[in-house]
Amino acid sequence: MNEGQEMDEHFSLLVETLKNKQMNEFRESFFALHIYEQGQLYQSLDEIERKEIYSYLSPKELADMFDVIEEDNENMKDYLAEMRPSYAAEMLAEMYTDNAVDLLNMLEKSQKAKYLSLMSKESAAEIKELLHYEDDTAGSIMTTEYVSIVANQTVRSAMYVLKNQADVAETIYYVYVVDQENHLVGVISLRDLIINEDDTMISEVLSERVISVHVGDDQEDVAKMIRDYDFLAVPVTDYDDHLLGIVTVDDIIDVIDDEAASDYSGLAGVNVEAVSENPFKAASKRLPWLITLLFLGMSTASLISHYEALVSEASILAVFISLITGTAGNAGTQSLAVAVRRLAFADEKDNNFIRLIVSEVLTGLVTGAITGITILIVVGIWKQNLPLGFVIGMAMFCAITVANLAGSLIPMLMDRLGFDPAVASGPFITTLSDLTSVLIYFNIAGLFMQYFI
Repeated sequence: MNEGQEMDEHFSLLVETLKNKQMNEFRESFFALHIYEQGQLYQSLDEIERKEIYSYLSPKELADMFDVIEEDNENMKDYLAEMRPSYAAEMLAEMYTDNAVDLLNMLEKSQKAKYLSLMSKESAAEIKELLHYEDDTAGSIMTTEYVSIVANQTVRSAMYVLKNQADVAETIYYVYVVDQENHLVGVISLRDLIINEDDTMISEVLSERVISVHVGDDQEDVAKMIRDYDFLAVPVTDYDDHLLGIVTVDDIIDVIDDEAASDYSGLAGVNVEAVSENPFKAASKRLPWLITLLFLGMSTASLISHYEALVSEASILAVFISLITGTAGNAGTQSLAVAVRRLAFADEKDNNFIRLIVSEVLTGLVTGAITGITILIVVGIWKQNLPLGFVIGMAMFCAITVANLAGSLIPMLMDRLGFDPAVASGPFITTLSDLTSVLIYFNIAGLFMQYFI
């Protein structure tokens, strides 16, 4: 029996204990699971079974499990609605603050206010403090559950503070050092606390070179910093360098997933996260882009119609239209993907606009030249017409160069203007490449027609 089958059997046994109202047996088997597996079990149950769980688990026990369930799960609002309001409010108060904020932000204002009013003043105040930060900023993803100490205390007293706060802190591997006014002055690792003598002063062993982010910084920039410095967490400060919270690596993983999904959505021209089993709902999500591109595609059709006389005079030209437009579209999409990736991960100092454009032009020239020469030889041999092969090859060379430039230039310009470069989607670049490729192809064919007819 493989691991998946064993887990399914374990889940089945747990469901049986729920149906038979065997609370002690359920709790024993439930807490034997990894917390991720607890979340998977919970989400696999129906409403009646989940309501039974609410009578078996305390709000704190349920909160621990909710902390690991993806906050973008579309059923989260339904889960809260199933619970008694006071139970749900207590559960939210027991969650890590950043996770509770993410969950509350999914609710209507009235629901949000209801749960906050049922919490203790202290818990509600912590959550309200994070609710006002703008989406996709360091403030919106930070947690206020961290450990801080002061410089003028010993390692012994710092360890005492750590032991007392460890159960509520989201991570204890970094301990942040502040002054009497809560200004961030340094950081010390758990390892340093363990290996130093008890009577050693924190000021003697702390690292004053602490890397932090501002509360208003974009979450993508925070993700890059944690990736570059290989941090498990990074402190978040305000304009006066007061320590407000920390962003942990598990939240950054969620950010990376969200940003990747956003980029994929842009490249595909459809929201890849909006997965729906309802075909009509799924179609409604995709139709706007398709209709827009349909009208843009009509421009290509109109352009081909404009060269109808040329095609009627040399019908062989029609054979290669899809070959040139398709290849140029593929080249443009490749360039777009590379450009978006480069913009996402390039350092500011390396993000030289002119250098990147020159690089892409040269890349387009090389790929276009090689592809053009290849098709020149193939068409020349296939059709026994070298001048025709030259026309197709030259058109291919120019079309790929232009498509390559467009695929890199458009997202770079959008980035410069402050828009998400991934919005320059693959379907848009492909359709644009079709338009330019047809224009290039027929103009070159018109210039050299007398040589290949």
